[in-house]
Amino acid sequence: MAQPASRSDFKNYCLRQLGAPVLEINVADKQIDDIIDDALQYFHERHFDGVLRTYLKYEVTQNDIDRGKGPGQSGVLGITTTTATSTIDGAAVQFDWKENSNYLQVPPAVIGVEKVFHFDGSQSMSSGMFSIKYQLFLNDIYFWGAMEMLTYNMTRTYLSDLEFALTTQKQIRFNQRMDRLYMDVNWEELTAGDWLIMDCYRTLDPNDYTRVWNDSFLKKYTAALLKKQWGQKLIKFNGVKLPGGVELNGRDIYEDGVKELEVIQEMMSNTYELPPLDMIG
Repeated sequence: MAQPASRSDFKNYCLRQLGAPVLEINVADKQIDDIIDDALQYFHERHFDGVLRTYLKYEVTQNDIDRGKGPGQSGVLGITTTTATSTIDGAAVQFDWKENSNYLQVPPAVIGVEKVFHFDGSQSMSSGMFSIKYQLFLNDIYFWGAMEMLTYNMTRTYLSDLEFALTTQKQIRFNQRMDRLYMDVNWEELTAGDWLIMDCYRTLDPNDYTRVWNDSFLKKYTAALLKKQWGQKLIKFNGVKLPGGVELNGRDIYEDGVKELEVIQEMMSNTYELPPLDMIG
C-alpha cells in the first residue's frame, strides 16, 4: 500500500523503496524489525508528531507517602543505604549515605514531564468562596459593565504575579530510562486518596494510532536505515563478478544510505524538531 497502516504494510513499503521485489534486498526479517524499532524510537524522541502532550492523574496511596518520607521522619520504608569507604590516617573510614524512595513509577510511554500541579492547597490566593477571585466577582462584577475589561485584566495579572512569587512549583526530577518521577516535597502534606495531575509528553503507539506508519519522515528515515544495513552486508562482496558481467558494489549502497541519513537527520533538526524554549521568540 502507498499509505501503510500496519507494521507489515510499512515493512513492505520500505522494501519497495529499495527496489523489491525486482531486486532482492539482503536484509533478514529480524534485522528489519530492529531497524523499524530504532526508527520509531528516533521518531518518538525527536519528532513533534511522535508525542502527545497529555495530563495523567494518579491517586496517592499510604504506601507512597511512607516511601516518600525521608530519613529522620516517622516512616523509613524504602530507605536505601549506600556505603563509601576512604582511608584516613591509615585507617579505613566508612561513610553511609541514605536515599529515600520518594518517586512514583511512571508508564513507559511517558518520555518527558513538564510539571506536577499544586496538590496541597498552598495557593497564596486561597480557594473557595474566600478567594480573591471569588470576592472580585462578588463585589465588582455583579452585573455587566461594572468594571472595565482592562482593569479586570490588570488585576488578574497582578494576582497571577503574586501567586507565582509566593507559591513555588513543586520540585521534580524525571529520567525516561528509569520511568520514575521523583518528587522532592514534604510528603507529610499529602493524604492517601489525594490526586496528582502530571503534565507530561507520551509517545504515540503506532498500533493504536495507525497513521504513524504513514508519516513521511518515518518512511524516508526507515528506508535510509535499511539501505545502510543492506550496503553494510554487501561490502564484503565488493567487486565480485556476477553472471552477465554485473559487479557488486556494496560500499556505494552503504555510502548512499549514510548520506541520506545525514540529510534526513538535518531535516529533522530544522523542520520536525521543537526548538529549545530559549530559542522561541
